[in-house]
Amino acid sequence: MTQTSDAILARMMALHPKIIDLTLDRVWRLLAALDNPQDKLPPVIHLAGTNGKGSTQAMIRAGLEGMGKSVHAYTSPHLARFHERIRLAGELISEPHLTEVLDECYAKNGGENITYFEITTVAGLLAFSRTPADYTLLEVGLGGRLDATNVITPEVSVITPISIDHEQFLGNTLTKIASEKAGIIKRGVPVVVGPQPDEAMEVIEATAARLGAPLIAYGQHWHVYEERGRLVFQDENGLLDLPLPALLGAHQIQNAGAALAALRHLGADEAACEAAMLNAEWPARMQKLKTGPLIEAAPEAELWLDGGHNAAAGVALADVLAKLPERPTHLICGMLNTKDVSGYMAPLAPHVASLTAISIPDEINTLSAEDTEAAAKSVGIAAGTADSTLAALQAITAKDPQARVLICGSLYLAGHILRENG
Repeated sequence: MTQTSDAILARMMALHPKIIDLTLDRVWRLLAALDNPQDKLPPVIHLAGTNGKGSTQAMIRAGLEGMGKSVHAYTSPHLARFHERIRLAGELISEPHLTEVLDECYAKNGGENITYFEITTVAGLLAFSRTPADYTLLEVGLGGRLDATNVITPEVSVITPISIDHEQFLGNTLTKIASEKAGIIKRGVPVVVGPQPDEAMEVIEATAARLGAPLIAYGQHWHVYEERGRLVFQDENGLLDLPLPALLGAHQIQNAGAALAALRHLGADEAACEAAMLNAEWPARMQKLKTGPLIEAAPEAELWLDGGHNAAAGVALADVLAKLPERPTHLICGMLNTKDVSGYMAPLAPHVASLTAISIPDEINTLSAEDTEAAAKSVGIAAGTADSTLAALQAITAKDPQARVLICGSLYLAGHILRENG
């Protein structure tokens, strides 16, 4: 019988009783059994942070590709298909190649305890080690210090803005969380740092000083801002006047700055920096849906999708909504029960006409639609529930066919929408 990647991934889920168990021992053991593929990668750019890792990585990749470079990229979680996590020299990994590296990792692991993220990360590193490219972009899954990606010495590290998230694994203060994120800093390796709260910056600066890692920090070594509908970036190499990022939102200005600082460190010229702004794509970050069953069900509506899910994401999303052309905005929202739901919703309250709560389909950790509805009402949003995204959309557009509808609250919900609406 022909193996599929889905079948092997399902088997991998059973190799450890916990989804998350932060340590690197199991990863090092499997890498050694595979002859250490992490030592055979093209030069690595390693990204950690609470918000903006994926967007920053997308802009760095667009910039490097604008320089004519071929780029591997590793991201998580995936939205519609696992293959999205592993991009080989610019192309998503093929099903035969993915099946091959997953099967090899499963066999070499020999039935030992290892988490799903750990073994699939190793499979990504194995694929990267066997495919020629100029650079490898590695996005941390959770934290940094004990994340399965933290087994390399990069060319440059990047730390995007840090905020409170995943407290059950990383600690309940910014200082503790920053200590985990700063764990990607390596001795002597330059580290690009995006805007940070003071407590986080102190930890990053202390770690970099202890390891002799040169800082390339926002507000000290580079500056970025919007001026007259353009993005202005300045560092010791001079000033760049660029188009605004293709990715929407004021927070993307800061992410663009971190990407540009990394690209300039790697020798990018102005054309490559412009490509980073114009050509970056990152699904479910204020993505406008254009085709599929949902569009057919509400052809006059303006339909958006966003996967942000913490308080900082709520602030960023509110800023985007405030700057869109005037139009009543209705949210269809599903969230996980591990998130700060009210913290996410409160910034959105002034900008939305209603929220329809749904449970995330096929997700064991979904917050119930009723609990999501209650959280929305607690921050002053008019709210109700629906059995599905489609039912919510039909109810909204029955009253207002030309409504702006934003499906939001979780990457898991975004993935479901992209699969169903693809």
